[in-house]
Amino acid sequence: MNGQTGAPKDVLKQIIKDLHQGLSLEEAKERFQREVGQISSAEIAALEQSLIEEGVSPEEIKKFCNVHALLFQEALEQSVAAAESPGHPVSLFKQENREIEKITASLKKALAEIEGEEPAVVREKLKAALARLRGLELHYTRKEQLLFPYLEKHGFMGPSKVMWGKDDEIRDLYKEALKQLQEAESREQLQELAQGTLASLIEEVEGMIFKEEQILFPTAMEKLSSAEWVEILKESANIGYAFIEQPAEQAQLVRELKHAAPEEATWEAGEVVFPTGRLNLKELTYIIKALPVELTYVDANDRVRFFSDSSSRIFVRTRSIIGRDVHNCHPPQSVELVEKILSSFKEGTRDRAEFWLEVKGRMINIEFVAIRDHEGRYLGTLELTQDITELKSREGERRILDEK
Repeated sequence: MNGQTGAPKDVLKQIIKDLHQGLSLEEAKERFQREVGQISSAEIAALEQSLIEEGVSPEEIKKFCNVHALLFQEALEQSVAAAESPGHPVSLFKQENREIEKITASLKKALAEIEGEEPAVVREKLKAALARLRGLELHYTRKEQLLFPYLEKHGFMGPSKVMWGKDDEIRDLYKEALKQLQEAESREQLQELAQGTLASLIEEVEGMIFKEEQILFPTAMEKLSSAEWVEILKESANIGYAFIEQPAEQAQLVRELKHAAPEEATWEAGEVVFPTGRLNLKELTYIIKALPVELTYVDANDRVRFFSDSSSRIFVRTRSIIGRDVHNCHPPQSVELVEKILSSFKEGTRDRAEFWLEVKGRMINIEFVAIRDHEGRYLGTLELTQDITELKSREGERRILDEK
């Protein structure tokens, strides 16, 4: 910390007080930067904890959370100011493309050796290269699920309507290449694969790199703001990267931003506003009712707080159990097991417990999941119960378009 005009704790305490009196978030941020200087998320968290220990309520401290987030949002926006920055999403996409090109080059090299090498040797080289190319899925998914939606918000619909279809064609070629390679044992079979599916796969993969770097990325750079690129970065960590790692300094900024601005639901204009969207109470009620799993929620004090309403329940639930100690909701022979699971959740030694049993000729899966907040504090346990009889018998694939 580079304190300038006063102890950081005193500055923070005064800013929180002034926020209550109408100080804007932007003014609070600028004042904190001016009077405290550079500071890490861990240092801010330590300051906040110190104030809590002095008697300042956590609710008061939360007033500063938005300022906290602004500090790291700005730092992250500065780090993605230009596409040439090694941590900009476009730069990361291009770094992945350079690795993809290395893989297609190794595929071409192995194909060129079909005439002179033993088929088994060539086959293993192709198999290894295709295994590395599997990372293409992460590259395409990040592009489709993060970049395309932001472009659509700016009225640019082409990529999601056309390029996504090309991505799927590449996915299909990849699957077919794996299948044919598995069956190819002779030199003739390898040659047929080389001239057919593999040649098409390499051509399409390299063609997609050209389309991304000559059309998609320049358009995205023109249309998207720094704040939107930051959102893409934050979400990218959830999907993952192919062949590369996000720069450590930037990954740390993303973690700090998420810590500074924990994403929790709020109530606004008659709707529940989630980090991932918004629903009114009627929609939320019927979504829960339509889920193919039964839900029961027990709070941190082991009291039943909620269960989902379904016309085809597996286990009987009545409204009289709301507020009841969960230990009293189970037969004596299973109470010890339930207590063991809940204790392990509270101690943090485990987060899930799953088992399955046969009930009236049906296979029932039961899972307990520990519910924790963004700081890992235990909030309660969610029990999910599902009839998996039909699920167990499924084989192969059934695409959406196959349904009649």
